[in-house]
Amino acid sequence: MQSEFLLYLSVEKHYSEHTVAAYAKDLEQFQEHLHSYGPELDITSAEAQWVRNWVVDLMDKGLSVRTVQRKISTLRSFYRYLKRNGYRVDNPVATLHTPKAPSRLPQFVEQEGMRSLFWDADLFPDDFSGLRDRCLMLLLYSTGIRLSELIGIQEADFSQDEIKVIGKRNKERLVPIARELKKTMEDYLEAKHSTIGATDHLLVLDNGQKLYPKFVYRRVNQYLGSVTTLSKKSPHVLRHTFATHMLENGAELQSIKEILGHANLAATQVYTHNSIDRLKKIHTKSHPRG
Repeated sequence: MQSEFLLYLSVEKHYSEHTVAAYAKDLEQFQEHLHSYGPELDITSAEAQWVRNWVVDLMDKGLSVRTVQRKISTLRSFYRYLKRNGYRVDNPVATLHTPKAPSRLPQFVEQEGMRSLFWDADLFPDDFSGLRDRCLMLLLYSTGIRLSELIGIQEADFSQDEIKVIGKRNKERLVPIARELKKTMEDYLEAKHSTIGATDHLLVLDNGQKLYPKFVYRRVNQYLGSVTTLSKKSPHVLRHTFATHMLENGAELQSIKEILGHANLAATQVYTHNSIDRLKKIHTKSHPRG
């Protein structure tokens, strides 16, 4: 049953290989938990009490609330699939109370920090690698695209004022690009074509090969480390930074949602908390009665 469910996630839901692997691991761990109490216990027919028992066991082992939430979500989807396809008459996770994680606001780099990053000519080397790195950083910050979307961009996806990206579940969207990003990309492509030649992928390594996640992480960490003291310096922090700065400068939440490729507005509304928190600090600092 698990293999059928995982195939459904991959083929019909278009989940990424990484996500499907995470689901498979969660299901395997729950099955191992059941077998530790008896070889006759099977994940397909497990009762609600065994799910609750597993959740308690995970919490006792010190797993984070968010990790436990993800594992519960896996089981909820699995049993929903079994019920919908007639393998079960109930969903044992339907009434399970999920542990609540403490709210955590997205980390972002201040606007002054991002201005310093692109104004300081010494940060990016004056060669192909430097142009590529500047283009990489500006693409992430100016569009808010995800790491996987960045790596997947083709040369043909770049036009005069927009970029086509393939988001989660293979959903395609067009993201507008500003004048500075357009000029940076044109300079980068000129250098790329003269040193490496045309390639399918827009951003490539010095040898012309496609970028890979660890390379992008290292570059982002290196450059952000020069302008911020945030503990986390990742491509996703630049996505948070893009959304927060857009909101601070008057962009509508719905527009930000469309650019980010969020499925619903609730995922975008988290950035309003950053802005409200900022306003509170300004009010406390500036108002006579603050």
